[in-house]
Amino acid sequence: MINLFQPQVGDAELAAVGEVFKDRWLGHGPRTKAFEAAFAEHVGVHPEQMIFINSGTAGLFLALESMDLGEGDEVVLPSLSFVAAANAVLARGARPVFCDVDPRTLNPSAEHIERVLTPRTRAVIVLHYGGYPGDVVAIAELCRERGVELIEDAACSVASSVDGRRAGSFGDAAMWSFDAMKIMVTGDGGMFYARDAERAARARRLAYHGLKQPSGFGHAKVSHRWWELDIPEIGRREIGNDLTAAIGTVQLDRLPELIGRRQAIVALYDDKLSGTKGLLLPPPLPSHHRSSYYFYWVQMDPAIRDEVASELYAAGIYTTFRYAPLHKVPTYRATDAALPGSDHAAERTLCLPLHPGLSDEDVHTVAETVRKAVEKRR
Repeated sequence: MINLFQPQVGDAELAAVGEVFKDRWLGHGPRTKAFEAAFAEHVGVHPEQMIFINSGTAGLFLALESMDLGEGDEVVLPSLSFVAAANAVLARGARPVFCDVDPRTLNPSAEHIERVLTPRTRAVIVLHYGGYPGDVVAIAELCRERGVELIEDAACSVASSVDGRRAGSFGDAAMWSFDAMKIMVTGDGGMFYARDAERAARARRLAYHGLKQPSGFGHAKVSHRWWELDIPEIGRREIGNDLTAAIGTVQLDRLPELIGRRQAIVALYDDKLSGTKGLLLPPPLPSHHRSSYYFYWVQMDPAIRDEVASELYAAGIYTTFRYAPLHKVPTYRATDAALPGSDHAAERTLCLPLHPGLSDEDVHTVAETVRKAVEKRR
C-alpha cells in the first residue's frame, strides 16, 4: 500500500534515543529544554514562551484553558478543522462557531471570520490547511481590531511562513503536532507557544498538574522541603519528555531535508497531473508565502470522487479527505449552518499520498492511476 503519511525516522533518531538510555533520564529534563529552545529559535520567539507537550491536542486545550473561557463564550473556527479544536472549545463550556472557507485553498479568509463574529466571541482558531499559511496576516489584524484572541493551529505548518515570518508567531497562542503522521515526528508530542510570558508560565504549570513548582529531584537544589506541594489551580500531565525530545531535536535538524523532498513530490504531482481534464490541482501559493507541503489535494466532480478513491484503494493507494466538515457533526450542534465553501470542498476534495518516503516511481504510479480514474469517468 502506498500510504498517505509515513514517518521518516532512521539511524540518527535511533542513536539519539540510545544516548537518552545511556543517561538513564527518560522524563522531562535537559533534552526537553534544549528542544524547546531549538524550536523557539526556529519559530523566532523566546524559549520561555515555548513548551514541549505530549500532543498538539493538549496545546489546543491549554490555549483555551489559559483564557478562562466559560459558558456563553464563543470561539470561531473553520468547519474544515480537526475535531480536537472543537472538542477543546466544548470542554471549556464555550460554543464553537464554524466559519466558511475558500473552496480551493480550504482556508478561511478574514471576511469569512468577520461574518460570524459576535459580541460573545472570545477567540478565533485558524488551521493553516495543508501547510498553506492562508490569510493569517489579515486575520491577525482583524482579531487585534476586535479585541479577540487568535490561536494558530499550526499542526500542518511547521515550516510555513509569510514574508519570512513563521506560521504560529502571528497569534496570541499556537500549537504544533509531532504525532506519527506529521512532518516532524516524535511518536506523540507537540509544542505550545504563548505570546504573553505570564500566560506561557501558567500554561507550563497547567501542563504539569498545576504545580507552582516541581516537587522532584531537580528542585531539591533550590528549595527547602522540596517535596511539599503548592497547587494554585488544577492541571493535568501533558508535558513532553527527554526520550521524545531527543527524536524531535534530530527531526528539527532534518526539517529542511524533509520539506525539500515534500516540495519535490508536489512539483512531480503538478507536472504529472497538470492538464488532466476534470481535475483541479492545489492553487498556487502567493509569492511571499512558504508552505510545509503537508497535504496535496485534488478536486473533482462530487459524482465521481468516492469512486475514484475506491479505485485507488483497490490499486494499493490510500487516499482520504481531511478534514471532514465539523458543522455536519451533531455533537457540535451546528448542522443547520450554511457554509457553502466548506460543503463544496468536502464533496470534491481528495488528499493524495505525500511524504518523503515516496519514490519518484511511487508518485508516477499515484498520478497515473488518478489521471486514468478521473478521465474514464468524465
